[in-house]
Amino acid sequence: MLKIELTTMNKNESALIAGIEAEASLEQRLFALGFRPGRKITMLRSSPFNGPIHVRVGTTEVILRRRDAKSIQLIEISNQISEVPK
Repeated sequence: MLKIELTTMNKNESALIAGIEAEASLEQRLFALGFRPGRKITMLRSSPFNGPIHVRVGTTEVILRRRDAKSIQLIEISNQISEVPK
């Protein structure tokens, strides 16, 4: 299992949430939004100049500050398809 960081993921790349290491209030907010171990997370957009990132967990789309995103531990999903076949 290869650990990756959410802030380094490319558009449409997915990973599995391994855990969250943050202060209790942030951890509770992320958990309430669906950020739970074993769930798939997909990068939708990444703002330039260290701006926020836009991700999808399940059917929920969330915009996160990069410093909050760094508290989410991820595991790479093997055999990803980077493009949809035509």
